[in-house]
Amino acid sequence: MDVRSLGCLFVLLTASAGWSENFVPLQKYEAADGLNAGDETSEDARQCLVDLSWKPVRFEVTVQPNEHPLDPSIVRFPSPRPSGIEVNDLVALEWYSAKNEKNEVIEAPAVIVVHESGSRMEVGRLIAKAIHAQGLHAFMIHLPTYGLRRPEHTKDKPAAELVFNIMKQGITDARRARDAVAVLPHVDARSISIQGTSLGGFVTATAAGLDRGFSTVHIMVAGGNLYELVLNGKREAGKLRETLAEAGIQGDQLKELFAPIEPIRLAHRYDRNNTWLYTASQDQVVPPHHAEALRKAAGLDEDHQMILPADHYTGIVYTPIIVQEIAKKIRRELSSREQKTP
Repeated sequence: MDVRSLGCLFVLLTASAGWSENFVPLQKYEAADGLNAGDETSEDARQCLVDLSWKPVRFEVTVQPNEHPLDPSIVRFPSPRPSGIEVNDLVALEWYSAKNEKNEVIEAPAVIVVHESGSRMEVGRLIAKAIHAQGLHAFMIHLPTYGLRRPEHTKDKPAAELVFNIMKQGITDARRARDAVAVLPHVDARSISIQGTSLGGFVTATAAGLDRGFSTVHIMVAGGNLYELVLNGKREAGKLRETLAEAGIQGDQLKELFAPIEPIRLAHRYDRNNTWLYTASQDQVVPPHHAEALRKAAGLDEDHQMILPADHYTGIVYTPIIVQEIAKKIRRELSSREQKTP
């Protein structure tokens, strides 16, 4: 075969493989679960932990670097609680890397961002990009059945009978995400936090109670008493109640199904000094008393709750202020630990 033929063969092979002149090879890293629930005196909390915990193992983390500067890299790792649906069981994170004035990736703390219930995850991306603008690494997780994890045969929202298993999977995925990003280059593994909004806020509120894996925790327009919220709620909560009722899930069965993902059962396990709530005073989807119930269950001081003069949706205008506060708290927590280290 002559040189010209070899060249043609190479072009055909790269074209069939979907390669381009901008192709960036997949990067692979090895991580290990750091989940450590520790001792627990509450029998109810122990039962909740048993249901949401998994046996720690080593696992592979891959990164597909972005081909264009404005696009995020994609981080993947296996879910610790597989559903049996292959595309759903490979967790995806959008990585908005921290950069300096020269647009160079830098060593910095990281934040796992857990998105809202909207299928486009627009609020999650907005917050991730805002955190990135603060000089921090932001990793927006795609919850089960969302984005890159959505099976082709499903609709935008999961079927009623899958809601609870999907929530459990999302909680465990969020916690494993902490250990996945810790092994990535330029991530300061000493400081990995979590932030969640609405649906993502409930996922965050439960994941934060599994152990003290996250340096700081930021729960936005969410709270506790999920069963009561769905039983009496409006808007999204009311729609979920109707959908579950159509599937024959209501009454005591509904209460039993919400129990394993109820944040209040684990709230007393939070690090009180490094957990904050961001609550909309006129929230019509998650009324403020749900956030107050979580605050009291966690034993958080009142200054660990920011009250926003807004409803569930208009509170988005406070994103710049909230993200600036999050960045300050993350850096303050890390600095405090550095000062204590001899």
